[in-house]
Amino acid sequence: MAIMAPVEDGKIVETTSQNSLKNTSKLNNNGMDKDAFLQLLVAQMQYQDPLEPTSNTEYISQYAQFSQVEQMQNMAASTELARAGSLVGQEVYIKTTTSSGETKYVQGKVDYVVYENGKAYLSIDEQLYSLDDLDTVADKEYLNAYNKAYDFTVRLNKLPVLGGVDMSDADEIDELEKLYSEMNDYEKSFVAEDTVKTLNKYIEKLKEVRMAAGEEDADSGENGEETEGTDGTEDAGKA
Repeated sequence: MAIMAPVEDGKIVETTSQNSLKNTSKLNNNGMDKDAFLQLLVAQMQYQDPLEPTSNTEYISQYAQFSQVEQMQNMAASTELARAGSLVGQEVYIKTTTSSGETKYVQGKVDYVVYENGKAYLSIDEQLYSLDDLDTVADKEYLNAYNKAYDFTVRLNKLPVLGGVDMSDADEIDELEKLYSEMNDYEKSFVAEDTVKTLNKYIEKLKEVRMAAGEEDADSGENGEETEGTDGTEDAGKA
């Protein structure tokens, strides 16, 4: 499995995919396979006390126990591979931990699954992640609705305090009102009631700001007309 790492400022930067693969490699190295067990068994026979040798029955019992454990591991591996295969086409969250202990999440659709050394790896945007790092499997409609509600709330919270709203905020408030009105009932269910109340307050506040701005414009226009009339009259009188 080839691994390529990006380089920034002359230093290798580990991606979330590489973190996932590296952590899985460590887990695999910690286990004992059949060859390692047989080598240990041979060493035990070779260095046993000749005056009190271990009975053949005990060796057979140890090997039988290991065989049972191996069969259970094989069953677990088969179950893992079947589980990984069922994830193809699903939207998932992968949770990885960097060497510095930082937790990172990757969201995406599983395009295909790679099996290697009895382990399953999920491919997301052509990057491989260990099945062990799978955090969440979610419906795409659910994720879209959740993300839309999240982005909407973030944008609303970036607006100035209610008393500081002016015409420069009009476009953003109008856009937020439009976004919410175009959500279906399922998507709206992800937006908190308090958030909707806050949106309505901003909409009402914008109406007040526009009315005030309209009155100012009207006053300016009336003053302009009076000035023209006075100028015209004066000009006409002089004529």
